[in-house]
Amino acid sequence: MAAEKSKVLIVGGTGYLGKRLVKASLAAGHQTYVLHRPEIGVDIDKVQLLLSFKHQGAHLLTGSFDDHHSLVNAVKVVDVVICAISGVHIRTHQILLQLKLVHAIKEAGNVKRFLPSEFGTDPAKMDNAMEPGRITFDDKMKVRKAIEEAGIPHTYVSANCFAGYFLGGLCQPGQILPSKDHVVLLGDGNPPAIYVDEDDIAMYTIKAIDDPRTLNKTVYISPPKNILSQRQVVEIWEKLIGKELHKSSISKEEFLAAMKEQDYSEQVGLTHYYHVCYEGCLTNFEIGMEEWKPLNFIRKSTTPPSNNTCAATYNYH
Repeated sequence: MAAEKSKVLIVGGTGYLGKRLVKASLAAGHQTYVLHRPEIGVDIDKVQLLLSFKHQGAHLLTGSFDDHHSLVNAVKVVDVVICAISGVHIRTHQILLQLKLVHAIKEAGNVKRFLPSEFGTDPAKMDNAMEPGRITFDDKMKVRKAIEEAGIPHTYVSANCFAGYFLGGLCQPGQILPSKDHVVLLGDGNPPAIYVDEDDIAMYTIKAIDDPRTLNKTVYISPPKNILSQRQVVEIWEKLIGKELHKSSISKEEFLAAMKEQDYSEQVGLTHYYHVCYEGCLTNFEIGMEEWKPLNFIRKSTTPPSNNTCAATYNYH
């Protein structure tokens, strides 16, 4: 008899990735709960999204990071907690709020798996990150430390670059629509990065929650055909539009100098671009053959990736 599927609580379920996690959890047949704040007010878009979740079979739970008992009561209902609150400074950087969630999970004592809000660059690989962008990685490591000190079963998901943000603008900061005329290459445009569709990130995450191989491990989502340099991304776009773009470039010195003229939140994001696109931080380490096993998964969609398959890599720390 197949094992019963875990009951899943999504925290941050109305956000950019959170709403995809809710959809993926429901699609996989999990009893899915969505935590929402009681003070939604007149945010009609959020209310309508929550109601759409309910119509699809999700259960809505009211709770707040400011109300410890509400968090404890919410996590007592489920087996797995997935947090997708924002860690992006240009929106709201809320990573350390998860420390309150860690306390609630520890007190409840029933959660079989906690997946904190990570989903990007593995913070454990970013010891040498620059200021001010390193705050993102430092805060995520503080949450990891709290999880592990509390003895909470966990899985960390490193999904690399969200395709919607990086690919749409041809890897140029501040752009999410591709130009048909000109592109600025970051340096020589050759360091490889890893771009993953946000719906696939959600599906892989849900697929991992009941997999014993991922317990207390880090999951890297790294489809081989999605490992591309900025130049390769531009070449794909040029083939699609049948036109070669005019190209200029910005050196790392020019990039860093221009970055310092921006406000704090912009600097944080640009620092991440620097590490990804100039230093190649997503691909400058190896996952040993003895450490990983592939997760084969065919994504059936009306708009599938060009290779029609994706493979996640489980890195066993």
